[in-house]
Amino acid sequence: MKKSFFHIIFLLVSLTSFGKDSTKTYLQWSQLPAIPDQTGLAGSFAGVSNGALLVAGGSNFGAGAPWNGGVKTWYDNIYVLEQPDGNWKQVGKLPHPLAYGVSCTFQDGVIFAGGSDAQKHYSEVFLLRYKNGRIETENLPALPAPLANACGLIIGTKFYIAGGITSPTATQAEKNFWVMDLAAPAAQRKWTILESWPGPARMLAVAGTQEGAFYLISGVSISKQAGDSSVRRSFLKDAYKYIPGNGWSRIADCPQSVAAAPSPAFTTGQTHLLLFGGDNGNYFDQNATLKEKHPGFSREVVMYNSLTDSWSTIGQVITDKKADAASNPLASTWAPVTTTAVVWNGNLVLPGGEVRPGTRTNRVLMATPVQPPGGFRLLDWTIVGIYFLLVIAISVIVSRNMQRTTSGFFLGGGKIPWWAAGLSIFGSKLSALTFIAIPAKAYATDWVYLLNNVMIVVVAPIVVYFYLPYFRKLKLTSVYEYLNIRFNRQVKWLGSLTFVLFQVSRLGIVIYLPALVLSAVTGINIFICIIGTSLITTAYSVSGGIEAVVWTEVMQVGVLLGGALATLFFIAGSLNGGFGQLFTEAMDHDKFRLAITDWTITEPVLWVVFVGGFLTQLVTYSSDQVVVQRYLTTSTEKEAKKSIYTNAILVIPASLIFFSVGTALWVYYRHHPAALNPHGRTDDVFPWYISNQLPTGLAGLVIAGLFAATMSTISSSMNSIATVITTDFYQSARPASTDKQRFVFARWTTVILGALGCLIAVYMVYLRNASIWDQYIKIIGLFGGCLAGMFVAGIFFPRVHSAGIITGFIVSAISLYFIQAAGVINFFLYPAAAVLICVLVAYITSLVWPKKSVSNAH
Repeated sequence: MKKSFFHIIFLLVSLTSFGKDSTKTYLQWSQLPAIPDQTGLAGSFAGVSNGALLVAGGSNFGAGAPWNGGVKTWYDNIYVLEQPDGNWKQVGKLPHPLAYGVSCTFQDGVIFAGGSDAQKHYSEVFLLRYKNGRIETENLPALPAPLANACGLIIGTKFYIAGGITSPTATQAEKNFWVMDLAAPAAQRKWTILESWPGPARMLAVAGTQEGAFYLISGVSISKQAGDSSVRRSFLKDAYKYIPGNGWSRIADCPQSVAAAPSPAFTTGQTHLLLFGGDNGNYFDQNATLKEKHPGFSREVVMYNSLTDSWSTIGQVITDKKADAASNPLASTWAPVTTTAVVWNGNLVLPGGEVRPGTRTNRVLMATPVQPPGGFRLLDWTIVGIYFLLVIAISVIVSRNMQRTTSGFFLGGGKIPWWAAGLSIFGSKLSALTFIAIPAKAYATDWVYLLNNVMIVVVAPIVVYFYLPYFRKLKLTSVYEYLNIRFNRQVKWLGSLTFVLFQVSRLGIVIYLPALVLSAVTGINIFICIIGTSLITTAYSVSGGIEAVVWTEVMQVGVLLGGALATLFFIAGSLNGGFGQLFTEAMDHDKFRLAITDWTITEPVLWVVFVGGFLTQLVTYSSDQVVVQRYLTTSTEKEAKKSIYTNAILVIPASLIFFSVGTALWVYYRHHPAALNPHGRTDDVFPWYISNQLPTGLAGLVIAGLFAATMSTISSSMNSIATVITTDFYQSARPASTDKQRFVFARWTTVILGALGCLIAVYMVYLRNASIWDQYIKIIGLFGGCLAGMFVAGIFFPRVHSAGIITGFIVSAISLYFIQAAGVINFFLYPAAAVLICVLVAYITSLVWPKKSVSNAH
């Protein structure tokens, strides 16, 4: 059996050569209008001011090539291009001719730092603004020393500069590393000298930034020994990373020197830096003899992945060398060096530059990031189609046998087997976001978050022995009915309303975000993904009620776990050393770290994850209608206990599978860095692998698993929201309503919820930014821990009364909002803080403000 399984995996590995195009285009090249200088310029300053592209200064050999007696000339012209399809215009001059300094876009202007002319290097720093057709100048503190051929960039409001040389006759480069905080008041701005990198001094290096870190890449070191007639150059490949507060560390060497490449590097996605061309030094010693026959500099686009610490080549700078390129270089397109890389309207712009020793260009190249289409094939769609047919079939079968009552619609008539209820609990909590996010978290970091998942094993006995008996004996349909029995109707409404608001808000998110991923992976229109998923899920939720939801979740759990497990074996099979290589490399790089041993309260250290994970699971399994409703679908309390333990046990292997997939992806992309989308988010790593590396068929199975995770979450939420609205609000407003009327109302409520979730998701497509919605949900989500606090107080503290618990809820929610805004504790501790504050305030309020009649539910 084991041999057969590995034969299947081997067959799947061999299928990767069919139907998957490994050639991807990530950049679309074009050209903007040429800079109005007949010879072209190198070493120019460039940036964006108030939406316009600004290029200033620079140098060239206007009178002829240096080997023909041409003299290097510096310029002071300032040119502006207001629109990509517009025309350049000269709008002013610099204080004096200047080139080879550092320039960076900052807010509405461009900062110029250092530079040189024919006689000396400069330390001056100033900011230019292009406003209403005119240039405005603002002086800034001068550099600690004159400097040219340095590199630098701005991270937040911090302006960093590294390396360079201090004079035209310098015989060695500098190891300076300076920073100025531009957010400081003008009178307090100053340059601070920071520790230098642990490598050679250099000039013509490339700066880069990713996730707040400063990168120093490649460059040239210079030296002049006794007897040397000229300065020697050494082309460097080493690279370093600086994290404020943590200092320098060396990263993987660049594949080749990229000295003088356009700087800074292009930051794309969440983990990548792109570097364009550069001088690898291969022809440096032949410059004097090659002259106009020099072939030009490197045109390779190299990519650095900060997570896997690996380099790859992903394309080439656009070039077009004509037959007369040697004698008429301006007619050809070359890969430039010694120019500033500028981001303008999301595109990378390379204005002018040096294209071979002594030769400039006036061409302006532009690279537009593009997302390559997904690689879904007919067989993949067939498998996804079969999955949808199974969902429909289950729905039809269940709906035929469903009792047309609220008990049948909400609780399945209490006839769901314990194992199915347990699988349903598991499936309802494993959303598509989790399906994507857990592998992404393990890929990006380690296994520290695993403890949060497995804390259900600790929480399950507590739920079974303290909460479940109340829920079962009181014959609840909505878990918030307990709050009415224990406290009063107002407390129940508060709890129910909190749940409904959060779940309705969340419904749009859990439809939109997976649809966004599915659209990118499959190439299908995002609106079709949203509408199709919403329609099918709403249909089976309405027709079969909770029973259809439960039985489809049973099938869905099998699909999503099967797909994830198959992916894990496939990734291991694609590595030369299989699982042995996977585990060895991951262990060597601490990717299996399970805990951070510290006592801080702001980081996910061991005790924080333990306490936070415990309370997070307690909140979910004691006060979330989506989960508690499953306890009530079984025939007896004993069956319900089994379902809770089934879910708890299942979480362990499932978590191990998903965390292992993330670690396997890290090992895979460490060896195949060019296969990763440079523009993607870290959270997209698993869907990207599915689309581009899994063979046809297996990709369809895993995407079916992603659909399954999405649909199980949507259907669970819709049925639970309908249950709460019908039981806690409709029935209270119309106590004389019949069971049939409540049943019809519940079905129509489910339809409306499906439409509402779909509309929210569609709106978010047009919004193009989920951050505002995320903030709204985060605020509503603050009430989850407070809600759990109500149940803790109700079950364990008989003295707490209704006024006390409402006070505790409100104070807890307000306190948690400010705690979150201040960032004083790690997010894992939010539930702990919410429960603690809610119970404590409720108890104190009940002591200070006693009521004669306290519920005797205990």
